[in-house]
Amino acid sequence: MKVLLLKDPKEDDCGQDPYIRELGLYGLEATLIPVLSFEFLSLSSFSEKLSHPEGYGGLIFTSPRAVEAVELCLEKDNKTEVWKHSLKEKWNAKSVYVVGSATSSLVNKIGLDTEGESCGNAEKLAEYICS
Repeated sequence: MKVLLLKDPKEDDCGQDPYIRELGLYGLEATLIPVLSFEFLSLSSFSEKLSHPEGYGGLIFTSPRAVEAVELCLEKDNKTEVWKHSLKEKWNAKSVYVVGSATSSLVNKIGLDTEGESCGNAEKLAEYICS
């Protein structure tokens, strides 16, 4: 049987999308079709805001894409060293919220401590933040 997967391809340690691999184990032939295109907008404005943590009470990461945007800003504007030596500490002095564990893991990789990862959705995270 053939299966059509409508998602972005992701490679695991074996270099294969885990859905294709798992479905193949059950004799299913899976084909991936990416259904969305994505483009970051306003990265220069975002980069400027990241450079001034004193103007904000914290950060809320709602998806892995949000973390990717931070990484792009740091790379694009050669702010990686500034991030490591001062900006990261300034942001860590504030609350850094995340919706889920996957996003939390990525935020941790850029050096930020997170909270709220067990909430699982925006509504529960908003309740957590307000409590």
